[in-house]
Amino acid sequence: MDSDTQASPPVWAASLAPNTLFDPFAPTEAVIDSYPPLFAAEMAAPGMEGARMWVATRFEPIREIFQNGERYSSHGVYPYFRAMNIDLTAIPIDVDPPEHTRYRKFLEPSFSPRAMVALEPLIRANIDKLIDSFIDKGQCDISYDYSRIYPVRVFMELMGFPEERFDDFLSWSHPMHFETDNFERYSWGTKSALAFMQGFINEVRSRPPDDTVASRIVHGECEGSKLTDKEVLGTIFFLWDGGMDTVAATSSLMFRRLALDPDLQQLLRDNPDRMANAVEEFLRMHPTVNTVRIALVDHELEGQQIKAGDRLMCMVAAGNFDPDKYEDPRSFRLDRSQNHHFTFVAGPHRCLGINLARFELRLALSEILRRIPDFRIKPGVDCMAVPGLMGAPNVPIVWDTGAS
Repeated sequence: MDSDTQASPPVWAASLAPNTLFDPFAPTEAVIDSYPPLFAAEMAAPGMEGARMWVATRFEPIREIFQNGERYSSHGVYPYFRAMNIDLTAIPIDVDPPEHTRYRKFLEPSFSPRAMVALEPLIRANIDKLIDSFIDKGQCDISYDYSRIYPVRVFMELMGFPEERFDDFLSWSHPMHFETDNFERYSWGTKSALAFMQGFINEVRSRPPDDTVASRIVHGECEGSKLTDKEVLGTIFFLWDGGMDTVAATSSLMFRRLALDPDLQQLLRDNPDRMANAVEEFLRMHPTVNTVRIALVDHELEGQQIKAGDRLMCMVAAGNFDPDKYEDPRSFRLDRSQNHHFTFVAGPHRCLGINLARFELRLALSEILRRIPDFRIKPGVDCMAVPGLMGAPNVPIVWDTGAS
């Protein structure tokens, strides 16, 4: 079809396009206004002949899809191994209960709240080093110079990855996440990461056990037995993949909002004891992933006939703003007493790194507000954001270095 005559994307898909709006998720309001809670998308499910793609836009159907393991599966959703015909399973995301449960029990102690609190000195050291590098300059790119770096470096140390691989890791993950239409680049990123992981695992296996997550996976026992080589590789690769972008994207969007909203910035400066509430609201208002599940059986949901094999996309970018669930959903509020949302998914596949993400974001936010005076977007800059995993790649900010 000639490019001049190509049809415009549907409203729901267009709402996820890059923009320079104050609230980059504002276009999803049209999804809530224009679509029912569940509808059939105008496209087929990728790679699935005859399978439909459904889109859930409200809190309740999204909750049902995430939590009902008898009807919905995440097996086959993780794209990289399937796209390249690699015989590996991404653990635990690509495994359903009850098998999934034993993997979660094996991994969860490494990401428990207690384990994350023990990381506080490491997180603070990484954050302080970055702030020290730009605090006297009166400007920085808070996304590229800060949000892009601290969560990845902390995660690498937690896992036991060599710190000198930081740039390699980001160079591999970028085409995997953001160049999916370029198979050569996409496959290069995936193969490069896999090759590194295989060599890294061999090194970990040759060393005595230590407290890093990778060592626990390689040397530990899951319900009395060690993981197979394929299970180890599938687990470490998946954890690596999840640690590259999610917190970085949320952090970039969080600081972009603060740089555009001096009143909100002041509110948080005046309420340093409310950082946990603030982070939860930033998370609700900046969901980065719209997760897909696969129907296991024929059934009805929201008056629609779902067939086994159909895909269902949980459009969290809309569901997190459902007016039937949240009072004044587009407003940032510190007083939401039970701020349940789907930024970390829900149900058995709730994000394994949820405690780490919350803790990192809270410390990163608190320290910026404590050490950097009132900041704003650099004049003349249109700060583009993506309502998704790319977040805000560049957020140049300025502040007065003479401020107390």
